[in-house]
Amino acid sequence: MSPKFEATSAVEIAAALRVGATSAVAIAESTLASIARVDPQLNCFTAVTRERALSEAEAIDSRRAVGEPLPPLAGVPYAVKNLYDVEGLTTLAGSKINRDLPPAAHDATLVRRMHDAGAVLVGALNMDEYAYGFTTENAHYGVTRNPHDTTRIGGGSSGGSGVAVAARLVPLALGSDTNGSIRVPASLNGIWGLKPTYGRLSRRGSFPFVASFDHLGPFAATLADLAACYDVLQGQDAEDPACAQRPVEAVAPVMERGADGLRIARLGSHFDDYLSDAARAAVDRVCEALRVTRKVELPESARARAAAFLITASEGGALHLPNLRKRYEHFDPLTRDRLIAGAVIPAAWYVKAQRFRAWYRAQVLDVFQKVDVLMAAATPCPATPIGIEWLETGGQRLPLRPSLGLLTQPLSFIGLPVVVAPLPSEGGLPIGVQLVAAPWREDHCFRVANALAVSGVARAPMPAVHA
Repeated sequence: MSPKFEATSAVEIAAALRVGATSAVAIAESTLASIARVDPQLNCFTAVTRERALSEAEAIDSRRAVGEPLPPLAGVPYAVKNLYDVEGLTTLAGSKINRDLPPAAHDATLVRRMHDAGAVLVGALNMDEYAYGFTTENAHYGVTRNPHDTTRIGGGSSGGSGVAVAARLVPLALGSDTNGSIRVPASLNGIWGLKPTYGRLSRRGSFPFVASFDHLGPFAATLADLAACYDVLQGQDAEDPACAQRPVEAVAPVMERGADGLRIARLGSHFDDYLSDAARAAVDRVCEALRVTRKVELPESARARAAAFLITASEGGALHLPNLRKRYEHFDPLTRDRLIAGAVIPAAWYVKAQRFRAWYRAQVLDVFQKVDVLMAAATPCPATPIGIEWLETGGQRLPLRPSLGLLTQPLSFIGLPVVVAPLPSEGGLPIGVQLVAAPWREDHCFRVANALAVSGVARAPMPAVHA
């Protein structure tokens, strides 16, 4: 029998396994027990892959028993948003309609890479239907609740991923981000999240939403875990046309350099106009910790958000139009009307939005000639109560669900890499700050993130409900 080993960090788990302080099977069994005990309060999981988890764990223990070198995430439990293909599971993408699809024949590329790195898959996670939302108030699979306060949302669309990591059910989870679906849950649940450069990580084997700016990426409760996970996910993939032909550029070895020598600025205007007191205080704390006094503007950021809406609605509506015609009543009410509206957007509007997108990207890249990392709040406010429709912020009354992406959409729209750093708040609810770099400079994001982690300013607080 393996000795009991208490650890929630992926890096710690993998290190303990290498020296025999525990076994992969013991870790998997403990994780599965925690999910069974805690998840009924939170509703993160739509499937638990118990048999697969134990089989993968046994294989890791067998490798260690014969003296094989273990891969970097050996024995580390993780889970994936249920739009990732998992062999033998139906890829739900948060929908009722997809239940009629056959089970996936193969794992998604990133699931396969996690397997190759020794990680142990324990399940699939709840999300907004077809990734079109920021709250994970899913009509088919229920609301995913924030572990800091279960009367509040866990964010979306990768809500199950964010909550599972925040509650320490798993040290790592994979999600997707089109308009903010990694960054919003990371912020509202108080954990680290990464939306990499568009094209950095393969999307093969994930259910699409908006091909123009769908991204996949990880969540973690520690920055070291986020870096370790990201590093094993990298690599070219000819089966994803957007996955660039770039070499692996590991961030774990370089982030220890911290923020020294990097030019850092705070984003103003659009990124300052909609902040609650808590969001503004979080950005102020980060600026103080990094001694940032410079503020820069991104031109036409509000228009960029509008263009992102148009492209999102158009591509999403076109993708789902056949089912909207045949199975209207089977869509989540929070999703279907927006998809229908998107399906009838004039082509000329879509073309203009894409032209504007190219212009905007060039303007932002010019800003990065003068600065290395930009900072902004990730959400306008901390997590809001489940079911509310309106958000009062910045002296305005705004519709809540779309407004949670106010600060994320202008950045994913042009594929910039972003790390969300979690900050505990005095009110008990965390909130995140975006660290944004030029395309392919994830290392800059991680270096600044590490400076904040080392200083103690950024950390993932333990929630009220946890494993």
